Amino acid sequence: MTNIRSIAKLAGVSVSTVSRVLNDHPYVKEEKRRKVLDAVEQLNYIKNANAVHLSKGKTYSIGVILPYLNLPYFGEILQGIAGEALKHGYHLQLFQTDYDRGAELDAFHRLQMKEVDGLILTSRSNSLDALASFISPNVVFCENVYDPTYKKVFIDHYQGIRSGLEYLYSKGHSQIGLCLHRTFGTNSEERIRGFFDGAEAAGHPVRDEWIFNDCYDLQDGRDVLSEWERMEEKPSALIVTSDQVSAGMVAEAGKRSIRIPDDLAILSFDNHPLSDALDITSFEVPIRKVGEEAFKLFLESEHPDPVILNTTLFERGSV
Repeated sequence: MTNIRSIAKLAGVSVSTVSRVLNDHPYVKEEKRRKVLDAVEQLNYIKNANAVHLSKGKTYSIGVILPYLNLPYFGEILQGIAGEALKHGYHLQLFQTDYDRGAELDAFHRLQMKEVDGLILTSRSNSLDALASFISPNVVFCENVYDPTYKKVFIDHYQGIRSGLEYLYSKGHSQIGLCLHRTFGTNSEERIRGFFDGAEAAGHPVRDEWIFNDCYDLQDGRDVLSEWERMEEKPSALIVTSDQVSAGMVAEAGKRSIRIPDDLAILSFDNHPLSDALDITSFEVPIRKVGEEAFKLFLESEHPDPVILNTTLFERGSV
């Protein structure tokens, strides 16, 4: 209170008047408000943010759990969250986990300690059972979690993959492989389920060696293409869940004189500007919209309906 008393003394007003001005309280005469603000400027007073947060019961900070910062997918979600947060006077605390379960749980402990007002999980490594005791209406999932009471926004990855298969079948492909970030996690499991269901419905074969895991970046794409080239029986087309990985494949194909799409067709996901630059056929995934809707769900006080987003195909030259 020492600083506030100093301001009150210099401005010639009461301590309560200073407090009301600093907290933007209405019903303060403009003359007194101006005296207080002049005194604040003269004394170079900086408001104690922690004290304000305690008095209001809010930090105006939201935590974002994400595995990596250097992948465009998570960067786009983050952009969506940040844009909405800025509109509502919130700032972000980022919890990069590298899919470490302990690091993920630490973010939930920060929520319990009221260091943040809520959490948005862009992707997770812990089971829902492990997180159940921490989950509150202030937690938002960017996936189709099974509990209907949880706040969630998700892309229909199942239908996206099935649409991709149907598109490739229409182009004459029957031997099709799949490149994934990972095989576990709700979004990946939905993609795999869509892939197998679509192949079964069409009566086309799926081989285990045609499913590639741990595909995140350009180098992973190069490695997949190298592995594809060594196969005795090759898929004629690949569905790739990241434009970064697809770009690595296209770049490596050029070095190895592999013709895209004659030797190998590539159907990608994200529709990042990179796919347009490299003429890669790609499904636009509204990733930034996921972030925007996630923050809006955080602001909802009740249990709103889930937000479901869909993909859109952009045909280019890789199929």
